[in-house]
Amino acid sequence: MITHLLYLHGFRSSPRSTKARQAEAWVRRHAPRVSWWCPQLPPSPQEAIDGLHAELAWWPRGRTAIIGSSLGGFYATVLAEQLGCPAVLLNPAVDPARDLAKHIGETKAWHSEERFYFMPAYVDQLRAMTPGALAKPSRYFAVIATGDEVLDWREMSERYRGAHLRIVEGSDHALSGFEHHLPHLMHFLQLAPSP
Repeated sequence: MITHLLYLHGFRSSPRSTKARQAEAWVRRHAPRVSWWCPQLPPSPQEAIDGLHAELAWWPRGRTAIIGSSLGGFYATVLAEQLGCPAVLLNPAVDPARDLAKHIGETKAWHSEERFYFMPAYVDQLRAMTPGALAKPSRYFAVIATGDEVLDWREMSERYRGAHLRIVEGSDHALSGFEHHLPHLMHFLQLAPSP
C-alpha cells in the first residue's frame, strides 16, 4: 500500500504547476494519510537526483510511489529503476540530454521571474544517468498525449512499451484536462477505486 507519494515537475516548472497542484489537492481530499512531497528541483540533474535520494532514504521501501511530468518523468524513471517503486509518468521526457542541449544558457522559470543558467555539464549529467531497458515495465503507468507539441508521443509510447499506457488523443504537453486522468493514475497506485 502506497503511503508516500513524490511528485516531480518538469524543466523550468515548479511545485506551483497546475498538474502538481491538482494532484496534491486530490491526495489531500481522497488519500489524506498519504505523505505528499513536491520539491523545487535544482537545474543540475545530478543535484536533483542526489537531493531526492537523500530524502527518499527515509521513506518506506515498498510503500513509495512517484509521479513525474516531462523531465520529472525522466527523473521518476531513474528513481523507479533504482528503488523498484511504481511510477506514473505524464508526457515523460525520453532523451532529455538530446532535447535540452538546445536550451543551454540563461532561461527563466515558468512560475516566477527567477532566472537560472542551464549548463553544458547538465546535458552530460542527463546522458550519464539515462536508464537502459526498463527492468519491469508493468511498474509504470504513462499518460501520453498525441498532441504534445514538445515531445514525440510515438517515442514516449515506444520507450514505455509493456507499461500501462493511457494514450490521450490530442491534448498538449501540459496535459490540459489533467484532472480527468487523476482517477486512473491514482487507481494504478491503488489509492482510488476503479474509475
